[in-house]
Amino acid sequence: TGGHHPVREGEVFNTRYQALRKLGCGTFATVWLCQDMRRKKNVAVKVLRSKEEFAEAAKDEVAFLRCVSSMKKKDQSGEIIVSLLDDFRMIGENGFHILLLFEALGPSLRCLMGNYTAQGLPLPFVKKTLQQVLAGLHFLHKRCCIIHADIKPENVLLYGCHKSFQRLLPDTLDSCQRTDLRLKGPGGDQLEEADLMSIEVRIADLGSACWTYKPFSKEIQTQPYRALEVLLGLDYGTPADIWSIGCLAFEMATGECLFDPQPGKYFSRDDDHVAQIIELLGRIPPQIAFSWNKATKFFSRPGALLRISRLSPRSLHSILADRHSWTKHEVTPFTSFLLPALQYAPERRATAAQCLKNAWLS
Repeated sequence: TGGHHPVREGEVFNTRYQALRKLGCGTFATVWLCQDMRRKKNVAVKVLRSKEEFAEAAKDEVAFLRCVSSMKKKDQSGEIIVSLLDDFRMIGENGFHILLLFEALGPSLRCLMGNYTAQGLPLPFVKKTLQQVLAGLHFLHKRCCIIHADIKPENVLLYGCHKSFQRLLPDTLDSCQRTDLRLKGPGGDQLEEADLMSIEVRIADLGSACWTYKPFSKEIQTQPYRALEVLLGLDYGTPADIWSIGCLAFEMATGECLFDPQPGKYFSRDDDHVAQIIELLGRIPPQIAFSWNKATKFFSRPGALLRISRLSPRSLHSILADRHSWTKHEVTPFTSFLLPALQYAPERRATAAQCLKNAWLS
């Protein structure tokens, strides 16, 4: 009771949607590629666990998705957010489950990035993708008053109407069993840039989202993309999503995580995360570091970490130039895009609209 519904291939939901294969799985739900037998087209069905707290979270997710649907009529940018087609309840052997029905999309950006681990994705595609994700976030933030709260490559799904895109899809999209999932280019290699540029993206998974005026949880976001204010236990808002955008942009462009915190013998993963942020972006001002009780968990005094004493300062410029062999002409515009998205003070951080106007993107 409270667990996942053990979906079997061929099972039919709501007398209409037949399960073909699993697309993915997580803590809260499994996602299945299904055929809508009435309309003869494929859809994605998210089957939430039956535990009561997940049912409550699902009701919130449905509320966000309905808000998105209604606001799309006023703003086409809403098309960048996945569309909820239907939702219904079902009783299974583990209890009541809520099922959410979405348009069927391609694999995630993470899957595509797996082809380019050494050098990152081609920059024209990085810019095009970021333009779309930022336009989607601007829509969520301004039109819907929603903080996505979990921007990362796994939650950006690939989408394309053209046959060329369908040709690029792997034979199976079961990313639970296959961590080596790849998109197929000619000879199974990387995709041609023209093929890449035909791919659109959609922002998926509002399961961790919250209203700007009513945050649900103190801890949001997947660790490497977690904003400083969230790490420190401070109040957060839409700027938390923009911090994640900075992390996402760097990872897409280089193939390397901007922050990859790991626990040590005498310090936690959070300790290492704060240390890595300071190494890259400099000392955290005392008015931020000590503006909340949780700060004493990390700092003994302004600028001094409690459990990590030896820091190795590094700059974005040196990482890009030395480790990734970028030229000065490539480094300067890119850092001018990243640094405003990684401002310590949320109120000074660039908004989605300001990021979109940045010279590097446009």
